[in-house]
Amino acid sequence: MSRVAAIDCGTNSIRLLIADIDADGGTPRLTDVVREMRVVRLGQGVDATGELSRDALDRTFAAAADYAAMIREHGAGKVRFVATSATRDAGNRQVFVDGIRDLLGVEPEVITGDEEAALSFAGASSVLPSRGGDLVLVVDLGGGSTEFVMGNADGVIAARSVDVGCVRMTERHLRSDPPTAAQIQAAEADVDAAISEAALTVPLERTAVVVGVAGSVTTITAHALRLPEYSPEAIHGTELGLDAGRDACTDLLAMTREGREALPYMHPGRVDVIGAGGLIWRRVLERLAEATGGRIATAVTSEHDILDGIALSIS
Repeated sequence: MSRVAAIDCGTNSIRLLIADIDADGGTPRLTDVVREMRVVRLGQGVDATGELSRDALDRTFAAAADYAAMIREHGAGKVRFVATSATRDAGNRQVFVDGIRDLLGVEPEVITGDEEAALSFAGASSVLPSRGGDLVLVVDLGGGSTEFVMGNADGVIAARSVDVGCVRMTERHLRSDPPTAAQIQAAEADVDAAISEAALTVPLERTAVVVGVAGSVTTITAHALRLPEYSPEAIHGTELGLDAGRDACTDLLAMTREGREALPYMHPGRVDVIGAGGLIWRRVLERLAEATGGRIATAVTSEHDILDGIALSIS
Protein backbone atom coordinates (compact mmCIF):
# COMPACT_ATOMS: atom_id res chain seq x y z
CA MET A 1 0.00 0.00 0.00
CA SER A 2 1.31 3.47 -0.85
CA ARG A 3 0.13 6.98 0.04
CA VAL A 4 -0.17 9.50 -2.78
CA ALA A 5 -1.43 13.04 -3.28
CA ALA A 6 -3.37 14.19 -6.33
CA ILE A 7 -4.20 17.80 -7.15
CA ASP A 8 -6.68 18.86 -9.82
CA CYS A 9 -6.50 22.56 -10.69
CA GLY A 10 -9.37 23.57 -12.93
CA THR A 11 -10.99 26.80 -14.06
CA ASN A 12 -13.13 27.22 -10.95
CA SER A 13 -11.62 25.09 -8.18
CA ILE A 14 -8.44 23.46 -6.97
CA ARG A 15 -8.87 20.11 -5.25
CA LEU A 16 -6.63 17.81 -3.24
CA LEU A 17 -6.92 14.09 -2.62
CA ILE A 18 -4.48 12.33 -0.32
CA ALA A 19 -5.22 8.63 -0.50
CA ASP A 20 -3.81 5.19 0.19
CA ILE A 21 -3.63 2.96 -2.89
CA ASP A 22 -4.11 -0.77 -2.42
CA ALA A 23 -3.14 -2.68 -5.55
CA ASP A 24 -3.57 -6.17 -4.07
CA GLY A 25 -5.86 -8.27 -6.22
CA GLY A 26 -4.94 -6.46 -9.42
CA THR A 27 -7.42 -3.57 -9.43
CA PRO A 28 -6.10 -0.53 -7.52
CA ARG A 29 -8.44 0.85 -4.86
CA LEU A 30 -8.30 4.22 -3.14
CA THR A 31 -8.93 4.91 0.52
CA ASP A 32 -9.36 8.62 1.21
CA VAL A 33 -7.15 10.25 3.82
CA VAL A 34 -7.90 13.89 2.93
CA ARG A 35 -10.25 15.29 0.28
CA GLU A 36 -10.29 19.11 0.01
CA MET A 37 -11.77 21.65 -2.40
CA ARG A 38 -11.22 25.41 -2.66
CA VAL A 39 -12.92 27.67 -5.18
CA VAL A 40 -10.15 29.98 -6.44
CA ARG A 41 -11.55 30.85 -9.90
CA LEU A 42 -8.15 30.53 -11.61
CA GLY A 43 -9.85 30.97 -14.97
CA GLN A 44 -11.48 34.30 -14.11
CA GLY A 45 -11.32 36.45 -17.24
CA VAL A 46 -9.21 34.00 -19.28
CA ASP A 47 -11.90 33.58 -21.94
CA ALA A 48 -11.80 37.33 -22.63
CA THR A 49 -8.14 38.20 -22.00
CA GLY A 50 -6.21 35.00 -22.69
CA GLU A 51 -4.23 35.60 -19.47
CA LEU A 52 -4.34 34.40 -15.85
CA SER A 53 -4.96 37.43 -13.64
CA ARG A 54 -2.68 38.31 -10.73
CA ASP A 55 -5.53 38.02 -8.23
CA ALA A 56 -6.52 34.58 -9.55
CA LEU A 57 -2.91 33.39 -9.36
CA ASP A 58 -2.56 34.67 -5.79
CA ARG A 59 -5.73 32.83 -4.70
CA THR A 60 -4.51 29.63 -6.33
CA PHE A 61 -1.01 29.88 -4.86
CA ALA A 62 -2.46 30.42 -1.37
CA ALA A 63 -4.52 27.23 -1.68
CA ALA A 64 -1.53 25.33 -3.10
CA ALA A 65 0.60 26.40 -0.12
CA ASP A 66 -2.05 25.01 2.26
CA TYR A 67 -2.16 21.77 0.26
CA ALA A 68 1.64 21.47 0.41
CA ALA A 69 1.44 21.62 4.22
CA MET A 70 -1.26 18.91 4.28
CA ILE A 71 0.79 16.66 1.99
CA ARG A 72 3.79 16.97 4.30
CA GLU A 73 1.65 16.40 7.40
CA HIS A 74 0.13 13.18 6.04
CA GLY A 75 3.33 11.82 4.52
CA ALA A 76 2.26 11.32 0.93
CA GLY A 77 5.19 9.81 -0.95
CA LYS A 78 4.29 10.84 -4.48
CA VAL A 79 2.45 13.90 -5.76
CA ARG A 80 0.85 14.60 -9.14
CA PHE A 81 -0.48 18.06 -9.96
CA VAL A 82 -2.71 18.37 -13.03
CA ALA A 83 -3.99 21.64 -14.50
CA THR A 84 -6.74 21.78 -17.09
CA SER A 85 -8.76 24.20 -19.22
CA ALA A 86 -7.93 27.68 -17.89
CA THR A 87 -4.21 26.97 -17.81
CA ARG A 88 -4.23 25.42 -21.28
CA ASP A 89 -5.75 28.64 -22.63
CA ALA A 90 -3.50 31.14 -20.80
CA GLY A 91 -0.67 32.92 -22.55
CA ASN A 92 1.14 33.49 -19.24
CA ARG A 93 0.80 29.94 -17.95
CA GLN A 94 4.54 29.73 -17.24
CA VAL A 95 4.00 32.09 -14.29
CA PHE A 96 1.55 29.55 -12.92
CA VAL A 97 3.88 26.61 -13.60
CA ASP A 98 6.83 28.30 -11.89
CA GLY A 99 4.78 29.29 -8.85
CA ILE A 100 3.36 25.80 -8.30
CA ARG A 101 6.80 24.21 -8.71
CA ASP A 102 8.21 26.52 -6.05
CA LEU A 103 5.39 25.72 -3.61
CA LEU A 104 5.03 21.97 -4.09
CA GLY A 105 8.34 20.84 -5.51
CA VAL A 106 6.64 19.11 -8.46
CA GLU A 107 6.12 20.18 -12.04
CA PRO A 108 2.43 20.93 -12.68
CA GLU A 109 1.23 19.10 -15.77
CA VAL A 110 -0.89 21.21 -18.11
CA ILE A 111 -2.68 18.29 -19.73
CA THR A 112 -4.56 18.11 -23.01
CA GLY A 113 -8.31 17.75 -23.23
CA ASP A 114 -7.91 14.10 -24.27
CA GLU A 115 -5.73 13.36 -21.23
CA GLU A 116 -8.27 15.10 -19.02
CA ALA A 117 -11.04 12.98 -20.50
CA ALA A 118 -9.19 9.70 -19.92
CA LEU A 119 -8.45 10.58 -16.29
CA SER A 120 -12.08 11.57 -15.71
CA PHE A 121 -13.29 8.23 -17.06
CA ALA A 122 -10.80 6.30 -14.95
CA GLY A 123 -11.89 8.13 -11.81
CA ALA A 124 -15.62 7.83 -12.39
CA SER A 125 -15.55 4.20 -13.47
CA SER A 126 -13.33 3.13 -10.56
CA VAL A 127 -16.21 3.31 -8.09
CA LEU A 128 -19.18 2.36 -10.29
CA PRO A 129 -20.49 -1.19 -10.79
CA SER A 130 -19.03 -2.88 -13.86
CA ARG A 131 -21.28 -2.57 -16.92
CA GLY A 132 -19.33 -5.16 -18.90
CA GLY A 133 -19.45 -4.35 -22.59
CA ASP A 134 -22.10 -1.63 -22.22
CA LEU A 135 -20.87 1.74 -23.42
CA VAL A 136 -20.76 4.28 -20.60
CA LEU A 137 -20.60 7.99 -21.42
CA VAL A 138 -18.89 10.06 -18.71
CA VAL A 139 -19.58 13.80 -18.99
CA ASP A 140 -17.21 15.94 -16.91
CA LEU A 141 -18.74 19.42 -16.77
CA GLY A 142 -16.04 21.82 -15.60
CA GLY A 143 -15.52 25.53 -15.35
CA GLY A 144 -13.79 26.06 -18.68
CA SER A 145 -14.38 22.85 -20.61
CA THR A 146 -16.57 19.78 -20.75
CA GLU A 147 -15.24 16.31 -21.50
CA PHE A 148 -17.27 13.60 -23.24
CA VAL A 149 -15.67 10.20 -22.66
CA MET A 150 -17.09 6.88 -23.83
CA GLY A 151 -15.79 3.52 -22.73
CA ASN A 152 -16.55 0.15 -21.20
CA ALA A 153 -14.86 -2.38 -18.94
CA ASP A 154 -11.94 -2.52 -21.37
CA GLY A 155 -11.27 1.23 -21.18
CA VAL A 156 -11.87 4.40 -23.20
CA ILE A 157 -12.94 4.04 -26.84
CA ALA A 158 -13.57 7.71 -27.71
CA ALA A 159 -13.14 11.09 -26.04
CA ARG A 160 -13.49 14.77 -26.86
CA SER A 161 -12.95 17.91 -24.79
CA VAL A 162 -14.89 21.04 -25.81
CA ASP A 163 -14.57 24.62 -24.61
CA VAL A 164 -17.85 25.12 -22.79
CA GLY A 165 -17.95 25.27 -19.01
CA CYS A 166 -19.89 27.01 -16.27
CA VAL A 167 -17.36 29.82 -15.76
CA ARG A 168 -16.74 30.37 -19.47
CA MET A 169 -20.46 30.52 -20.34
CA THR A 170 -21.24 32.79 -17.38
CA GLU A 171 -18.54 35.28 -18.33
CA ARG A 172 -19.30 35.12 -22.03
CA HIS A 173 -23.11 35.25 -21.96
CA LEU A 174 -25.03 35.06 -18.65
CA ARG A 175 -24.34 38.50 -17.20
CA SER A 176 -27.82 39.43 -15.92
CA ASP A 177 -29.42 38.25 -12.68
CA PRO A 178 -31.27 36.14 -13.69
CA PRO A 179 -30.07 35.87 -17.30
CA THR A 180 -32.26 37.19 -20.10
CA ALA A 181 -33.83 35.01 -22.77
CA ALA A 182 -31.41 36.41 -25.35
CA GLN A 183 -28.41 35.57 -23.14
CA ILE A 184 -29.69 32.03 -22.61
CA GLN A 185 -30.26 31.60 -26.34
CA ALA A 186 -26.71 32.73 -27.13
CA ALA A 187 -25.21 30.39 -24.52
CA GLU A 188 -27.30 27.46 -25.76
CA ALA A 189 -26.04 28.08 -29.29
CA ASP A 190 -22.45 27.76 -28.04
CA VAL A 191 -23.28 24.62 -26.08
CA ASP A 192 -25.09 23.03 -29.02
CA ALA A 193 -22.14 23.70 -31.31
CA ALA A 194 -19.79 22.14 -28.75
CA ILE A 195 -21.92 19.01 -28.33
CA SER A 196 -22.08 18.63 -32.12
CA GLU A 197 -18.28 18.93 -32.19
CA ALA A 198 -17.97 16.23 -29.52
CA ALA A 199 -20.38 13.98 -31.42
CA LEU A 200 -18.00 13.93 -34.39
CA THR A 201 -15.62 11.87 -32.24
CA VAL A 202 -17.82 10.29 -29.57
CA PRO A 203 -20.77 8.19 -30.85
CA LEU A 204 -23.41 9.58 -28.51
CA GLU A 205 -26.12 7.44 -30.12
CA ARG A 206 -24.40 4.30 -28.77
CA THR A 207 -24.59 5.43 -25.14
CA ALA A 208 -26.01 2.79 -22.80
CA VAL A 209 -25.41 4.66 -19.52
CA VAL A 210 -24.60 8.34 -18.92
CA VAL A 211 -22.62 9.42 -15.86
CA GLY A 212 -22.26 13.09 -14.90
CA VAL A 213 -19.34 14.25 -12.77
CA ALA A 214 -17.91 17.44 -11.22
CA GLY A 215 -19.38 20.21 -9.09
CA SER A 216 -22.08 21.53 -11.39
CA VAL A 217 -23.64 18.09 -11.87
CA THR A 218 -23.42 17.12 -8.20
CA THR A 219 -24.96 20.44 -7.15
CA ILE A 220 -27.77 20.06 -9.70
CA THR A 221 -28.42 16.59 -8.28
CA ALA A 222 -28.52 17.99 -4.73
CA HIS A 223 -31.08 20.52 -5.95
CA ALA A 224 -33.21 17.83 -7.61
CA LEU A 225 -33.13 15.83 -4.37
CA ARG A 226 -33.83 18.95 -2.25
CA LEU A 227 -31.19 17.91 0.25
CA PRO A 228 -31.04 19.70 3.62
CA GLU A 229 -27.25 20.06 3.14
CA TYR A 230 -24.58 19.04 0.64
CA SER A 231 -24.03 15.32 1.20
CA PRO A 232 -21.63 13.41 -1.08
CA GLU A 233 -23.00 10.14 0.31
CA ALA A 234 -26.57 11.05 -0.68
CA ILE A 235 -25.52 12.36 -4.10
CA HIS A 236 -23.10 9.67 -5.27
CA GLY A 237 -24.72 7.00 -7.40
CA THR A 238 -28.05 8.82 -7.67
CA GLU A 239 -29.89 7.91 -10.86
CA LEU A 240 -32.19 10.78 -11.84
CA GLY A 241 -34.82 10.67 -14.54
CA LEU A 242 -33.97 13.06 -17.38
CA ASP A 243 -37.10 15.12 -16.72
CA ALA A 244 -36.13 15.59 -13.06
CA GLY A 245 -32.59 16.53 -14.06
CA ARG A 246 -33.75 19.03 -16.66
CA ASP A 247 -36.27 20.58 -14.25
CA ALA A 248 -33.54 21.11 -11.64
CA CYS A 249 -31.33 22.75 -14.27
CA THR A 250 -34.09 25.06 -15.46
CA ASP A 251 -34.95 26.05 -11.89
CA LEU A 252 -31.34 26.99 -11.04
CA LEU A 253 -30.94 28.93 -14.28
CA ALA A 254 -34.07 30.99 -13.55
CA MET A 255 -33.16 31.82 -9.94
CA THR A 256 -31.63 35.07 -8.79
CA ARG A 257 -28.24 35.06 -7.10
CA GLU A 258 -29.98 35.68 -3.78
CA GLY A 259 -32.18 32.62 -4.29
CA ARG A 260 -29.21 30.39 -5.11
CA GLU A 261 -27.25 31.68 -2.11
CA ALA A 262 -30.08 30.59 0.18
CA LEU A 263 -29.94 26.95 -0.93
CA PRO A 264 -28.46 24.83 1.90
CA TYR A 265 -26.35 22.66 -0.44
CA MET A 266 -24.91 25.50 -2.54
CA HIS A 267 -21.17 26.13 -2.20
CA PRO A 268 -20.51 29.89 -2.14
CA GLY A 269 -18.02 29.53 -4.99
CA ARG A 270 -20.68 28.05 -7.27
CA VAL A 271 -23.45 30.58 -6.66
CA ASP A 272 -22.63 32.79 -9.66
CA VAL A 273 -21.87 29.98 -12.15
CA ILE A 274 -24.34 27.20 -11.35
CA GLY A 275 -26.97 28.68 -13.69
CA ALA A 276 -24.59 28.18 -16.60
CA GLY A 277 -23.78 24.71 -15.30
CA GLY A 278 -27.49 23.94 -15.36
CA LEU A 279 -27.85 25.30 -18.88
CA ILE A 280 -25.02 23.08 -20.14
CA TRP A 281 -26.18 19.93 -18.35
CA ARG A 282 -29.78 20.44 -19.48
CA ARG A 283 -28.72 20.66 -23.11
CA VAL A 284 -26.43 17.63 -22.77
CA LEU A 285 -29.32 15.56 -21.41
CA GLU A 286 -31.64 16.77 -24.16
CA ARG A 287 -29.14 15.99 -26.90
CA LEU A 288 -28.48 12.52 -25.48
CA ALA A 289 -32.20 11.79 -25.41
CA GLU A 290 -32.41 12.88 -29.07
CA ALA A 291 -29.30 10.94 -30.14
CA THR A 292 -30.50 7.69 -28.53
CA GLY A 293 -34.10 7.99 -29.67
CA GLY A 294 -35.29 8.29 -26.08
CA ARG A 295 -33.50 5.10 -25.01
CA ILE A 296 -31.54 7.02 -22.37
CA ALA A 297 -34.09 7.95 -19.69
CA THR A 298 -31.86 8.49 -16.65
CA ALA A 299 -28.44 9.89 -15.72
CA VAL A 300 -26.16 8.72 -12.92
CA THR A 301 -24.24 11.21 -10.77
CA SER A 302 -20.76 10.34 -9.51
CA GLU A 303 -18.84 12.15 -6.77
CA HIS A 304 -15.65 10.54 -8.10
CA ASP A 305 -13.97 12.00 -11.14
CA ILE A 306 -10.66 13.23 -12.55
CA LEU A 307 -9.22 13.73 -9.04
CA ASP A 308 -9.55 9.99 -8.37
CA GLY A 309 -8.19 9.27 -11.83
CA ILE A 310 -5.10 11.36 -11.10
CA ALA A 311 -4.49 9.50 -7.84
CA LEU A 312 -4.92 6.10 -9.53
CA SER A 313 -2.44 7.12 -12.24
CA ILE A 314 0.38 7.66 -9.73
CA SER A 315 2.74 4.70 -9.70
